[in-house]
Amino acid sequence: MRLSRRGLLRAGLAGTAATALGGLATGCAVPTGSTGRNMVLWYWSGGLSDTVVKNAKARYDGSVDLQAIQIGGYYRSKLLTTMTGRAHIPDIAGLKGEDMASYLPNADQFVDLRTLGAQKYRSRYLSWKWDQGIADDGTMVGFPIDCGPVAHYYMPDVFEKAGLPSEPADVSRELGTWDAFLDAGQRMKKRLPGTYLLTDITSVFTMSVNQGTKQYVDKDRNFIGDQEHIRTAWARAVDAKRRGIVSALVSGTPDQLSATEAGKLPSQLNASWNTSDMKLGVPRTKGRWRVASCPGGPSNIGGSFLAITKACREPERAFEIITWLLDASNQAQGFVDAGLFPSTPASYGMKQLQEPDPFFGGQVTMDVFGPAAQQIPVAYNSPYDIALGQPVKDEIKNVGVLGKDPDHAWKDAMSKCRRIAEHLGVSH
Repeated sequence: MRLSRRGLLRAGLAGTAATALGGLATGCAVPTGSTGRNMVLWYWSGGLSDTVVKNAKARYDGSVDLQAIQIGGYYRSKLLTTMTGRAHIPDIAGLKGEDMASYLPNADQFVDLRTLGAQKYRSRYLSWKWDQGIADDGTMVGFPIDCGPVAHYYMPDVFEKAGLPSEPADVSRELGTWDAFLDAGQRMKKRLPGTYLLTDITSVFTMSVNQGTKQYVDKDRNFIGDQEHIRTAWARAVDAKRRGIVSALVSGTPDQLSATEAGKLPSQLNASWNTSDMKLGVPRTKGRWRVASCPGGPSNIGGSFLAITKACREPERAFEIITWLLDASNQAQGFVDAGLFPSTPASYGMKQLQEPDPFFGGQVTMDVFGPAAQQIPVAYNSPYDIALGQPVKDEIKNVGVLGKDPDHAWKDAMSKCRRIAEHLGVSH
């Protein structure tokens, strides 16, 4: 079945595809499917380990010319454009975790990995991550790359000055609930004026939602973004703002990075892949960080997949390449190279992941991330979650950054959600 404009709209992807139609580079020298020894892999910068990709090219050089192409810009838009246009389709395609639910309604555009023997690999991967790549009809679209267990990154020297626990085990235990975590922020504010526990309130909201088993739309296509699980996360984020424990800075800006280096923002809630971002963004803070458990319990952000498109002429060979790229040892290398946290528990005990990390004061961060990854709560991911979650995320950001009245912001978010739900055919 060819992807239709209507089908893309129903999956909440029409806007993305329309953007791609104007932005996709013309003349892309990528054939539609493999031709002879040629096998094309699309992914994005940082989506796979450069070392592992290089080794894969060498490993299969005698039988396959593996062309691994990093696609810049709006990756999903470009992939959807090639699929709707039936031209330049890669054999193997990376699928970002946040987009996965949007691909599943069009599972017939991909090879069902079960037909290639995927089931025998299931026990080697995190069960919740494996299930995210499976459509409602049982078709397996995506093979797991990485996941993003969340941790509490903090500066022990600043915590000690604030009269807070500073050892990872103590921080995990004493700041392990949201109430205790927010209380700690107030103690820090009192002891160290001008120092904030968090950059903004969106991290509180996001982590809280991802700690539950519901998102914005249920399996029966009902909007549930106005229910208790979202209201609780919203109220918690608003409470963080009310307590004055978040800064007025925007994450990723030069001012935010400078404040972090100065120890004025000594705490973050973020996923495992943030280890790589921190080392690049604030290298002068090397040795000053530690990692503890996320308050409120395990949470996950991100993590992606590899899929085989129907354009692939040699799916068995493509599957062989995928399973090698994503085995436990190569996933361990992916964490070392790019902070891609393995979806293979067998990786966690491997030597390179048990090495003390100098950036984190010699801590073995796997001791925190590993247990968290294996306890992520399972939530149903709807293809409509992105579209119907965005107004809520936008408005909580308006509360945090612009100081918008929380009640007004909530009403505006729900009004936008109702309009979008009607447009997508989602009950509300």
